[in-house]
Amino acid sequence: MPIKIMKIIILDTNFLTIPFQFGLDIFKEIDELIGEEHETATIDQVVRELESLSKGRSNNSTAARIGLELIKKRQVKIIKTKGKNADDEIVELSNDKTIVATNDKELINRLKNKNIKVIYLRGKSRLNMR
Repeated sequence: MPIKIMKIIILDTNFLTIPFQFGLDIFKEIDELIGEEHETATIDQVVRELESLSKGRSNNSTAARIGLELIKKRQVKIIKTKGKNADDEIVELSNDKTIVATNDKELINRLKNKNIKVIYLRGKSRLNMR
């Protein structure tokens, strides 16, 4: 019986703010969309971006704080990177065993050029994958 390799879903900064901005349970939606066992991960650069954004009283700050809480609560794996730009690191880490969850159009295009699957918010109410 062949060993099935688990997909890794890499969460980008803007994706982790969706629960606050749109009231969507991204983890439940990802589970339904993927339909198989997977692991959720993010990179240390994303955590640093969220920590930086979380300081203050704006809606963006609140969204970032909730994103950080979700990383802890859902035990999202944090991948250490070389300290480059977060988007560059995500593109570099991505392969046929990863799916990237982002709403960043530029990042989506870069991943598309590399034939990487992407999960994104569609219509402010559900996730889609391409």
